[in-house]
Amino acid sequence: MAISVFDLFKIGIGPSSSHTVGPMRAAALFVEALRERQLLARVRRIEVRLYGSLSATGVGHGSDRAVIMGLMGEWPDRIDPAQIAPRIATLLERGELLLDGRLPVAFDWARDMRLLEENLPYHPNAMT
Repeated sequence: MAISVFDLFKIGIGPSSSHTVGPMRAAALFVEALRERQLLARVRRIEVRLYGSLSATGVGHGSDRAVIMGLMGEWPDRIDPAQIAPRIATLLERGELLLDGRLPVAFDWARDMRLLEENLPYHPNAMT
């Protein structure tokens, strides 16, 4: 069985793929599911809950920003890392997350980005 370097390494942001690539992909897949079910326009609020090690080291490893970028429709292997900081700054300034990169949803970082000191069953890196 041949193994490619792309099987071994993942392209993404942050110092830890389990804290950035996974959460960004999960958030982007969530948005994709909403889009496929034609539910995007019905979203009025988003609350991110990071558990376990995503919560404990998430800010330092960029999990919080990765999830937000995923909710904005970005993917770890396609995002321009230089765009992350300005887009997060705009979100913080306006209090508005562009869901799927286009639909404004009110987002108060202090209220809606929850870092919880508990673990969910099955895996220490969890989010809802």
